[in-house]
Amino acid sequence: MVVLAFVAMEPITAATHRFLMHGPGRVLHRSHHRNNTHGWELNDLFPVAFAALVMMAMAVGFNVQGFEVLVPIGIGVTLYGVTYALVHDVYIHQRLPWLRGRSIPVLERLAAAHRVHHDRNGAPYGMLIPVIARGSRPSQRPAER
Repeated sequence: MVVLAFVAMEPITAATHRFLMHGPGRVLHRSHHRNNTHGWELNDLFPVAFAALVMMAMAVGFNVQGFEVLVPIGIGVTLYGVTYALVHDVYIHQRLPWLRGRSIPVLERLAAAHRVHHDRNGAPYGMLIPVIARGSRPSQRPAER
């Protein structure tokens, strides 16, 4: 169940990014599409909110009989979140100094796809398996920098 939850998070994350962060949550997310020199962004409220939801679900899983499945699901979602943060925030955006100046080929491919997202303000919305559908067009809105 842990692995299934981890794998399921990529399409869930892509849909959340596309329809929430580039939709009604754009007010917070646009801070991520701008050059940021101070470290924290309004966009950082998203992972805080998502982590809070996962913690609440795990608390239910630990404490309410019949909901035990929420524990391995929560572990898988948490592992995905950690992986996402390491790839996106630490490696791609270099928000922490751990990997600055290092080049990891597989992560460079993800970084290139993420640059496409920032340049086009559109697809790909996924992170670990970024998909640009054939025939997809950039967002009609200009990039928010």
